[in-house]
Amino acid sequence: YFFVEVRNLLAGIAVFAGINIAAFALCGIDKSRARRHTYRIPEAVLLGLSSFGGALGMALGMLLFHHKTRRLKFTLLVPLFFLLQIFLLLWLHLHFFL
Repeated sequence: YFFVEVRNLLAGIAVFAGINIAAFALCGIDKSRARRHTYRIPEAVLLGLSSFGGALGMALGMLLFHHKTRRLKFTLLVPLFFLLQIFLLLWLHLHFFL
């Protein structure tokens, strides 16, 4: 039983990490495309990925690539999504893993 819980926890961590890596990468790709004036990744995609677990990756991408830092909706929503995701992870931990 213990190994099933550990396997589920590791799977959850892997999914969370993958979403954040994707958000970080898409932020960098979009910044590169913005510089070259080519097809851009829609803001709805970037914010959607941030809202579904990728807020940390998006926030790091915004800081590292200096991307979307002047857009009010990004500077407000990405940190809000991050805080909500932290609270969700804490709630899940307290209710299911203790």
